[in-house]
Amino acid sequence: MAKNKTAEVQALPAGYVPSLKKLYKEQIVGDLLKQFGYTTVMQVPKLVKITINEGIGEGTQDRKIVEEAAAELSLITGQKALITVSRKDISNFKLRKGMPVGTKVTLRDVKMYEFLEKLIRVVLPRIRDFNGVAENMDGRGNYTLGLKEQIIFPEIDIDKNPRIHGLEITFVTTAKSDAECHALLAAFGVPFKKHNN
Repeated sequence: MAKNKTAEVQALPAGYVPSLKKLYKEQIVGDLLKQFGYTTVMQVPKLVKITINEGIGEGTQDRKIVEEAAAELSLITGQKALITVSRKDISNFKLRKGMPVGTKVTLRDVKMYEFLEKLIRVVLPRIRDFNGVAENMDGRGNYTLGLKEQIIFPEIDIDKNPRIHGLEITFVTTAKSDAECHALLAAFGVPFKKHNN
């Protein structure tokens, strides 16, 4: 067990600052200050955390499938994924309370910025016929992006695990409105769909 834990911890150089964190401090804060007319930098929205959820319906029949998905998600994010369990019994889905139904990871600070950079610069450009992500903000300054396949992440070897799962990536920000959230994520480089109007 101790062996696995040391393998998961990646040593970063002292004083390491991810490039998107630098971009936020050096450019995005100033741009958003001007754009929204904030009176102080404390009002400028910031990215608080990114949560990645993966629902595994077949997990109710075979726990091993959920464990494999958790291992994949750990590989993708560089942080140990938690297995989520059902909170109540649902007879229609043959679901009992406490059964494994998915896996999730919450990323903050350095790992959050590293994941965001990989998502924007490596993962999304790998999607065939990609023309931007939808703008489905939740009205409270958060944004959720759905991906149909986890295999678009370079860490996943389709030959080792042919099962394909979708991912739900939620960006939690301090933005008070959809417009602020959109402006913040667009400034980081999230490629929203262009509107031709």
